[in-house]
This record gives sequence, structure tokens and C-alpha cells, in this order.
Amino acid sequence: MISDVELVTRVTSSDDPAAFQILVERHQSAIRGFLGRLTAGDFGTADDLAQETFLLAYRKIHTLKSSGSFVSWLHTIAYRRFLQFTRQQGRQRVMAEPPEQSHDPRQSVDAEILAHRLLAFVSAEERVCLTLAYSAGMSHPEIGEVTELPLGTVKSHIQRGKQKLQRWVKDHDHSIPGNKQHSGTGPEQEAQSA
Repeated sequence: MISDVELVTRVTSSDDPAAFQILVERHQSAIRGFLGRLTAGDFGTADDLAQETFLLAYRKIHTLKSSGSFVSWLHTIAYRRFLQFTRQQGRQRVMAEPPEQSHDPRQSVDAEILAHRLLAFVSAEERVCLTLAYSAGMSHPEIGEVTELPLGTVKSHIQRGKQKLQRWVKDHDHSIPGNKQHSGTGPEQEAQSA
């Protein structure tokens, strides 16, 4: 398999659109998922932002430093595009409808939907840090690079976001607190992995 570095080199040295297409195919799912979580499940907006991210990446690929990671750079573009979108919309946070109280989050089909909805209960900064940590698998320093936040701030956003999600799950799913019989992955674990 051709590495991202080799593909980026092909794009920058010989303006190879086929090489960039491979990069898009390789990373579009992760970027769409990242933006889907940032928009708290607004997948139409997430798809639009993902498309804009890749168009901008193609135009700016020559600015990628040879020592930088293409994946981190792409997430940085996506995150900045998301921030620009929220400013243009005049909103501090992108909100989705809260989950219904009768909703059963243990159903695996609903787990992803619940994760997106739960992310609406944390700030945009906490949402991006949680998403980069748990969905993109980035380290705290990588998250700091993408968000341009200090390492301590990244850690604080992740910790506060997890606490908010755990508190919401505890308050809205009365079978979880103190239920030692339940094992496996429930919504609390989903919230932690969001």
C-alpha cells in the first residue's frame, strides 16, 4: 500500500489528481465521522463540511510540512472549517434534539445515534477534543496540534466532557447507577468512548 507521504509527494510534485483521490477515499470516512460528531449528528452539514475540507486540502496541500502528519493536518482543516461554519451561522454550539427519556440506548443500532446526540450536551471545545481522542485515536499532543490548544487545556476539555456525559447518562438512565448485575458495554461506556 502506498503511504500518505508518497501520495502527498505525488500530488505536490506532479499535480497528480489520482493520488489525491486515493487520499480522499482513504480518509473521507474518518473526516465525515469527525465532523458528524462535531455537529452533534447533523450529517448533511457534516458532509458539506467534509467536501469543503477536501477541496481546501487539495488547494493547500503544498503548505503541508514534510514532517507533519497528513491525517492531523486534514483534521486541522476540518476543525477550522467547522469553527468557521459555526461563526457564520452565528451559533456558539450546534445543538441536536436531546434523546427521548424513553429511548433505550442499549440497542446497538441506536448507539451511534445516541453518541452524536450526547455530544450536543458538551461545549464545542470539549466535543472536538473528545472526538479526536476517542474516534480519531489521537494523542493529547496531536489534539493540541489540531486545535492549537495547550496540552493542559486539551486534557481539561476531555475530562470535563467525559464528566458531563457520565452525569447525563447517570441522570437519564436510572438502571445504570449501582446496578452491579449489568455488564458489557452500556451507554456510560459509549459516552466514555465518544
